[in-house]
Amino acid sequence: MDYFKSLIVWVIVVVYMTVTFPVTFLIWLIVLPFDTERRIMHWMLVYEGTFLTRLIPIWKIRIEGREKAKKGETYVIISNHQSMLDIVIINCLLYRFKWISKIENMNVPFIGWYLRMADYLTVERGNNESKEKMMERSFDCLRNGTSLMMFPEGTRSPDGNIGFFRRGAFQLAIAANKPVLPVLIDGTGGILPKHGLVFNSGHKITVKVFDPVEPGSFGTDDPDLLAAKLNDFISDALNKQRGRE
Repeated sequence: MDYFKSLIVWVIVVVYMTVTFPVTFLIWLIVLPFDTERRIMHWMLVYEGTFLTRLIPIWKIRIEGREKAKKGETYVIISNHQSMLDIVIINCLLYRFKWISKIENMNVPFIGWYLRMADYLTVERGNNESKEKMMERSFDCLRNGTSLMMFPEGTRSPDGNIGFFRRGAFQLAIAANKPVLPVLIDGTGGILPKHGLVFNSGHKITVKVFDPVEPGSFGTDDPDLLAAKLNDFISDALNKQRGRE
């Protein structure tokens, strides 16, 4: 049964993206000369992704704490990462930000095209020059009032649990003196696990936004220690979340 449902889901996704991409591309060309920060493109992708989640009938999404992000504030937004679904699920928060993505995604059809059109940030892992350029662009975004969104694990969890947090997001937050906005996602890994192509039904997706961690509450200037602190916090929140279900 899951194979049949998966076929339906993939058909919906392919048809939807085939229909929406030409429209998105045309609008990108029209607004390119004046949408210098690609805000219009970001909001187009956010609403397209949110609408896509509503089209697919095999899951229910519960969002908690969206109001924790205050209007006009700039954040380094972090989330755990269970599935490729997390990208469109995060869009359901309807926040303005720029994604920071691994550069390999630039070669993925549609995803790479959208990354370019929205001028999202990319980084090549293990390449110091690429990291320096990403950090420089990230600081510019934060200074200009644009939040950043990234998965500090750097890759999808193979078992739904939370892995090691890399230091990059926390290095940015400390250096730019910006709050960290923690987000917890659960359920996506059960629907479409890492390296999986078959959608499993019967899962609920929970997205929970926690109170921002202000710079004065970091308790350290060491990004590795801050990464460990936020890793423990989100891991504990995940365990409590699963304990209630």
